[in-house]
Amino acid sequence: MSVHLDEVGAALVVTLDRPERRNAIDGETAAGLEAAVEQFESSEAAVLVITGSGGNFCAGADLTALDTLAPRLADGRAPLGPTHTRPSKPVIAVIDGWCVAGGLELALWADIRIASHRARFGCLERRWGVPLVDGGTYRLPRLIGLGRALDLILTGRVVEADAALAIGLVEYLAPDPLGAALDLADQLAGFPQPTLRSDLRSVYDGLGLDEAAALAREAELGREVLAVGAAGAALFMSGRRQGGAGRGGVEAADERDT
Repeated sequence: MSVHLDEVGAALVVTLDRPERRNAIDGETAAGLEAAVEQFESSEAAVLVITGSGGNFCAGADLTALDTLAPRLADGRAPLGPTHTRPSKPVIAVIDGWCVAGGLELALWADIRIASHRARFGCLERRWGVPLVDGGTYRLPRLIGLGRALDLILTGRVVEADAALAIGLVEYLAPDPLGAALDLADQLAGFPQPTLRSDLRSVYDGLGLDEAAALAREAELGREVLAVGAAGAALFMSGRRQGGAGRGGVEAADERDT
């Protein structure tokens, strides 16, 4: 199997396991990723952690197996798996080594990205005339800004880990990114889940809406979890709170220069 699933603490860890292809995705792997996300949605796991084996995250579509991906494009599915869906629970991408082409698009699909200092990023499909079709043209400008996104998309240049952190392409660098992701997953799982998931949904639902519509949607979703907020307020008044442990070993953009 090219996709492995492991339950670790509060997380369901999904590992791309095609190290001989730098975890490039073929049709079987794309289907495996879709199935993994479906399992995550119905599971007790609070966070999905996606990573790669053999020292790389993902080199994108397997250009030697495009025939196995073509049917997915033909019937409107995302070529590389789950990138046209939005899970109701948080997703963390753990990035080591190469994270390029469709692999970068897969990382952009995650809510949070934690990378090692040897991670490398880029829209390398530019070199082969392959288009971005797994959400990259939508998500990258929203993450790092239009100008920087166009630079990466049009030039296909490689971005090193430190630069990726500086421009907001990743949120954290860590010597052990998987360990940091699992710590963060446990922290997120320690928060009241209905409100966390409601706020996650509100962020994505608000993208593309004008301010008034986005605020109305935020208020609508907020009303659905007011009881959770009331319980949290009671905990606060009693001097207690709900929360998780610290990140442990991660370097965030706002901490790097302090």
